[in-house]
Order: sequence, then C-alpha cells, then structure tokens
Amino acid sequence: MVALIRLIHGALSAFFVACIALVYYCGITDRSSPLLIPAVIALLFEGAIVVLNRGDCPLGSLHRRLGDDKAFFELLLPARAARLAVPALGLITTAGFLLL
Repeated sequence: MVALIRLIHGALSAFFVACIALVYYCGITDRSSPLLIPAVIALLFEGAIVVLNRGDCPLGSLHRRLGDDKAFFELLLPARAARLAVPALGLITTAGFLLL
C-alpha cells in the first residue's frame, strides 16, 4: 500500500509540475493554450488545499496513516530541502501567475 500511495503522489506531483511549466510557458511566450485555464484551476485548487492543511502537503497524513513515515519529497531530496519543497513550489507557482 505504501508503494501505491508513493506512486499516486508521484503522479500528482508530476501533474502539478507540468501545470506550473505550462503557466511559465504561456507567460514567457505570451501565448495561450487550451490547457492553461484547467492548469490554473488545478494549481489554485491544490494551493487552497495546502493552505487549509496549514502549509503541508495533504497526502502527508495519508502516508503516515499507511505506515510510511518518510515524506514524499524526502524520497528525492535531503530532509531540510524536502521540508521547503511545498513552500518553494508555492512561491514558484505564484511567480508564474504573476508572469501571466
């Protein structure tokens, strides 16, 4: 079950990074895309969930309930950098929105 939640979390993370990349692409090239509005809505929805979760990734508590005591970003980054990943991605997303 831990492997499954990590796989799902990885897929969701890749999706949101792709949304951020699309926002930057459209902002830098001054072009739109049919996917831009859905990407922005997805990022705003995710941002609202993170804010309601007091700045933490909402899947973190699910990981812990399933017995996975390692945060998702700690699979990829050192512990200190992993703790900063969600706030950093929030700032990067905000900057992308401003670029639009």
